[in-house]
Amino acid sequence: MTRVAILISGGGSNMLRLVQDMQAGGYAKPVLVASNDPQAAGLARAAALGVAVAAVDHRGFGRDRAAFEAELLRPLLAANPDVLCLAGFMRVLTPDSVRRFAGRMLNIHPSLLPKYPGLHTHQRALDAGDTAAGCTVHQVTAELDAGPVLGQAVVPVLPDDTADTLSARVLVQEHRLYPLVLRRFVAGQREPVFLDCNQ
Repeated sequence: MTRVAILISGGGSNMLRLVQDMQAGGYAKPVLVASNDPQAAGLARAAALGVAVAAVDHRGFGRDRAAFEAELLRPLLAANPDVLCLAGFMRVLTPDSVRRFAGRMLNIHPSLLPKYPGLHTHQRALDAGDTAAGCTVHQVTAELDAGPVLGQAVVPVLPDDTADTLSARVLVQEHRLYPLVLRRFVAGQREPVFLDCNQ
């Protein structure tokens, strides 16, 4: 069975959906949830679902990303994942780490890539006057938020939207899209899937 590890930095709502979908569907096994923050609420949530957890505090490494990632890789490699999912992991991985998982690392990003890589995506969509926003699951490459798209979900931007209200509606679709894309990825399907969410 395909072994999946997940990296998080916070509450881990996308991680929860992935773990629950894997456990319900039986198509993959969640073998580790790891975080760069030992206080991340998602770690306790993952442990409650019976998934092994690990944490390496990035703040102890200053600007030395390579040293931080070397420590993070210890539990990751010990878990021997076939697929690595980034789910709200707020650290940019070095090219060396990306290469180590080349072709088998996924990320979910809260915009319709290639629009708005990086942070503050919802406010940027509002500032641009966009009529649609959404989220993207893509393969991770060394260039930030630029890997091949595996799925997108589109939501309308409403006239009275704020960054917070838009974010909340997009998050609902993230929870639908990421498990769907992971299922397809595990099954060897690489063509992108698109969800149009007009609610």
